[in-house]
Amino acid sequence: MKEFADKIHDEEALDELLSRPGPEVVETLSRIDGDIMFLGVSGKIGPYLARMAKRACDESGVRKRIIGVAMFDSPEQQSKIEDFGVETISGDLLDNGFLNNLPEFKNIFYLAGMKFGSSDNLPLTWAVNSYLPALVSSRFRNSRIVVFSTGCIYPLVPVNSTGSVETNAPDALGEYAQSCLGRERMFQYGSSKYGTEVVLIRLNYSVEMRYGVLTDIGVRVKNKLPVDLSMGYFNVIWQGDMNDFVLRSLEHTKCPAKILNLTGPETLSVRKVALDFGKHFGVTPEFVNTESETALLSDAAKAFSLFGKPKVPASQVIEWLAEWLKDGGRLLEKPTHFETRNGKY
Repeated sequence: MKEFADKIHDEEALDELLSRPGPEVVETLSRIDGDIMFLGVSGKIGPYLARMAKRACDESGVRKRIIGVAMFDSPEQQSKIEDFGVETISGDLLDNGFLNNLPEFKNIFYLAGMKFGSSDNLPLTWAVNSYLPALVSSRFRNSRIVVFSTGCIYPLVPVNSTGSVETNAPDALGEYAQSCLGRERMFQYGSSKYGTEVVLIRLNYSVEMRYGVLTDIGVRVKNKLPVDLSMGYFNVIWQGDMNDFVLRSLEHTKCPAKILNLTGPETLSVRKVALDFGKHFGVTPEFVNTESETALLSDAAKAFSLFGKPKVPASQVIEWLAEWLKDGGRLLEKPTHFETRNGKY
């Protein structure tokens, strides 16, 4: 019996797959006490993370309130999350009155953040990525908090290394990465001051069909556009596996705050991935620039020791994505700018 389907036929199937809980998630949420709130639920990850939590609770037979909070872009976006069985609250997290009136919840997932276009509005980037974490760490000082951070706070490392580990000193390049390091520092400060149990998830990069580094490369190859090799190597993790690991990290919050890198086990080559897509599309990829001796790479061995390896390999995601692009599947049209080496996103 084949382990994976040949293709993901539509967004309904994709949404189901991204939010499908494994038995480990079901067991974790059956053990964890308290309800769950997702702050910043309306982004690329939040709806499926919250839905996976809801599905896992339903499968385990435990009753928990699952609430997603965000300043939703549209009523349709909010309704879709509610259709997943997740309660929603709409409002601006930067509004102190709104934030302080949110209900007390034992388990908090912090997903709010700015990246795409962050260089165009740096004051807001710092407000969302650094100021808001200070407010949240104070408001929810009695909760467990799982925080989405980024591997972008690490320096570029030699491509023949295994990547940065959690004990490496940050060296945030550019204001986006600096603001993300500010997010971590605010939650670390709150953990130290209030005794809050926190885990900081340094993610790079999560991928699915509609966005991500693999999508960026696949689209360029399919459209016969040159692929930039400036950042010649990268790590990715299938978003469904990432959601699984993040939910299970609730059992690993600590005071002082714990840090976990989260990515896939492979160092992928931009050139090789582009050539793989070229075979699927019958296209010979074009390249510009050349691979550098350094790249933004992370070593997630610590997370693997807790959760095991991701179930979906990058090669499978490439196959799914090639079929998705051939079929004209919807894309979010939000490039990751992963090839950036100066920190300006």
